[in-house]
Amino acid sequence: MKIIVAPGAFKHCLSAAGVAEAIEAGLRRSGLAAEISRQPIADGGNGTLDAWLAGGGERFTLTVDDPLGRPVQAAYGLLPDGRTAVIEMALASGIELLTDTERDPLQADTTGTGQLLRAALERGARRFIIGMGGSATVDGGMGALQALGVRMLDASGQPIGRGNGALARLANLDASGLDMRWQDCEIIIASDVENPTLGPDGAAAVFGPQKGATAETVPLLEANLTHFFEIVAAHHGVDVRSLRGGGAAGALSAGLLAFLGGRIVSGIDLLLDEMNFADQLRTADLIITGEGRMDEQTTYGKGPIGVARLARSHGVPSVALVGGLAVDDAVLHEAGLTVVLPVVTQPMPLEDALSQGRSLIEQAALRLGYLLQLRGTQTRP
Repeated sequence: MKIIVAPGAFKHCLSAAGVAEAIEAGLRRSGLAAEISRQPIADGGNGTLDAWLAGGGERFTLTVDDPLGRPVQAAYGLLPDGRTAVIEMALASGIELLTDTERDPLQADTTGTGQLLRAALERGARRFIIGMGGSATVDGGMGALQALGVRMLDASGQPIGRGNGALARLANLDASGLDMRWQDCEIIIASDVENPTLGPDGAAAVFGPQKGATAETVPLLEANLTHFFEIVAAHHGVDVRSLRGGGAAGALSAGLLAFLGGRIVSGIDLLLDEMNFADQLRTADLIITGEGRMDEQTTYGKGPIGVARLARSHGVPSVALVGGLAVDDAVLHEAGLTVVLPVVTQPMPLEDALSQGRSLIEQAALRLGYLLQLRGTQTRP
């Protein structure tokens, strides 16, 4: 029996690689006779850099600004071709870098992500895979763009400062400081959402509350983003206000595409293609995937669903191990998963579930291993 273990990260608990290790450990403890390969995945959010570097490449670490302008160590990757950089925006501008009381999308910005992009460009990268997800920001990418040389000025010609709140003072843009080498670069935005830049389904309305916005501040975030992208359209000649996928990472994707060009793609589909996952499925009997929490949003392009859909197209069943389940199993089954198994066995505080995550996942995989032996090893016809 050949099993591919391809989970995503369990946020605040284990990386995708750690989850894959725990699942394999549980399966092996069960005595299941199987060939097991680990293929940790990511869809542009947590674990994107690790997933891409699993196939080789080099990691570079530098000090950048966190979402509130404090120094933090963050990394980017350079793939074996020497020209493809992988940027996981959450490592520099992610919500996990802030405490609950520090979350403030009016103040947080993406400067650190721009610093990673600039460093990778200086190292010779000309193809950029930029993972969206897990951001603390709703700044439209203004911080990243400022770090890349775009000047954002108020009515008196002075820099407006940082964060979404500063966008209200924006009167003019000066992109003359943008490095000319970006014109020769390929920009690929790897995302798991299709939300537009603005509007009721946009960056501020949908994702702002997750980042600390209140009912009072969401309209401010929206108004400032609208003002920003109106000026981008008027002064820069590129209109990304209704761009599908433009709302990813607090509209960072819209801001980058407006000034650097490029395209938005499904993060999980891009990774699976790079991994030649379809070829691996030709000889696989079972896929085990998973993530920390599955809900309605999971069905809109999240990593485990991308894996399951591709597996189903090759006639391979898939099992997902999850920390939390907030959607009907039938919905996930229709979306591509064969079955979903929660790993938590009894009521417990979230903090306990997170601290015991590795053990809970391994135990769930142990039970799954026993289950797979009930009727012997089932392989495809």
